[in-house]
Amino acid sequence: MARIRRLEVGNFRSIQALDWAPSAGINCLVGPGDSGKSSILDAIDLCLGARRSAPFGDTDFHRLDVSQPIVIALTLGALPDTLLNLDVYGEFLRSYDAATGQIQDEPRAGTETVLTLRLTVTSDLEPAWSLYSQRAEQQGLERGLAWKERTALAPARIGSFANTNLSWSRGSVLNRLTDERANLGAELARAAREARTNFGEQAGAQLAETLRVVTETATSLGVPVGASAQALLDAHSVSIGDGAIALHNEAGVPLRSLGTGSARLLIAGLQRMAAETATIALVDEVEYGLEPHRLARLLDSLGAKDPTLPLQVFMTSHSPVAIRELSGNQVFVVRAQVGHHDICEVGLGDEVQSTLRADPEAFYAKSVIVCEGASEVGLARGLDQYWLGQGAISFFALGGAYVDVGGSNPDRCYVRGAELLRLGYRVLVLVDADKAPTPEVAAAFHSAGGQSLTWRSGRALEDELFCSLGDDAIDALLSTACEAVGRDLVESHIASKSNGQRTLGAIEAESLIDRITEATKELLGAASQIRRGGWFKSVSTYQEIARDIVGPNLATAEAGFQAIVEQLRTWTHAA
Repeated sequence: MARIRRLEVGNFRSIQALDWAPSAGINCLVGPGDSGKSSILDAIDLCLGARRSAPFGDTDFHRLDVSQPIVIALTLGALPDTLLNLDVYGEFLRSYDAATGQIQDEPRAGTETVLTLRLTVTSDLEPAWSLYSQRAEQQGLERGLAWKERTALAPARIGSFANTNLSWSRGSVLNRLTDERANLGAELARAAREARTNFGEQAGAQLAETLRVVTETATSLGVPVGASAQALLDAHSVSIGDGAIALHNEAGVPLRSLGTGSARLLIAGLQRMAAETATIALVDEVEYGLEPHRLARLLDSLGAKDPTLPLQVFMTSHSPVAIRELSGNQVFVVRAQVGHHDICEVGLGDEVQSTLRADPEAFYAKSVIVCEGASEVGLARGLDQYWLGQGAISFFALGGAYVDVGGSNPDRCYVRGAELLRLGYRVLVLVDADKAPTPEVAAAFHSAGGQSLTWRSGRALEDELFCSLGDDAIDALLSTACEAVGRDLVESHIASKSNGQRTLGAIEAESLIDRITEATKELLGAASQIRRGGWFKSVSTYQEIARDIVGPNLATAEAGFQAIVEQLRTWTHAA
């Protein structure tokens, strides 16, 4: 059944202009808050939903500019035979080239035949739905979709409230599962009559005195009520239609009483079962009301892992769990640019997929620091906490996130940073200087607008700390190392790197008697980073070091180190 091949939106809420060719399967929209994700779902629903009218106000116009009409256009492919009827829709049929994404007004060989449905709202706030093609417009032809077709194409909105979809009401997914229809008009009418009568018999006995007074008063005033007024249910209040038939469990409890998450799971499953007749679903905040394992199950129900693409789903999410469960070709970043919106597919590249799995929070940020390893992540987070205590705004509050590349290869930082730049994120790469990146890789990242910070030539982070900080800070670093990995291991590493010439006790005595020498600082830097035995190799340890040691001792640190840290502070607080 039908799929949306192209969505065009103009002058609708926060969206001045949008032109997007969505995936035929899952389309999970992510990005910073207030970027227009929910408005995109609403645009699809308003244009394609089975409705004869819709409430619009001035606030639905971009920047309240009612002089420019709202225009939402959906180009639909994979059309059923009824919509390919030349006699009915011939002048409106167009062609879509999947290879180029181009739409041409005349159907032609090698392309898909499509229809464009357009919703227009002008300053009178009256919505108008019509089919569109250039040649039909030039000929002054106007036509809408038949109501039967509109109903068949209408997307299922899987939202917070399940009442509509868990009863046989108009547009319910239950009506799309099979061709069965309840033909119970006479039975429903009889049930309503019996309810009125039975209630009247009970109420008459309990309200007898009130009914007597009403009857006497009406008779005295010449108001015809007969021999006695009755307390019956209002016929309009108990008029029962198809929507009154709802799903119940075996105990007779209505399924609309299910929790939000359970109702969403059930409706998503039913929507997939009904996919032969209704193939488009809309889900705002897909994680709402669901634990992580149930969220994964919901995504599976919507076809996230199914190569046959049973549904075309448009969803929004702010959950790292959601996008970790999806592939890069199912996740799309929404960006509000000057004058238009962009939607970029995350993609299936190794580096961006790695970020999707390891640091999915980054995709909800505005600014991202790509760190060579856990040490850099901890250092940056700890300094941010220190600056927060000095009255600054947190990097997280400014929409920041961290990505841990896992160490060993600085090129990966720049490649991963370049992928994030492509998706519209502001990116800083923070790497050691003991291994130089490939010049071409670093240059490509910088030419794309990325920024980077590194320590002085040949130094890893541990080298930089021991060689740049003052004696008090170095004493604190040694104390932290002994607490973190044990005094014996620290002693062993110092002996190993000095070929047995130095001991921890001697270094501690040196700091008490005189200033720590440059040679000792270099020795400590080397000893602290022995492979698989590093003294501080964890986010939490480096976070404490940065917050409690580096930050408070910056004023006495070497000037070059201060300058690098100041560049980090400036970048994070410019977010």
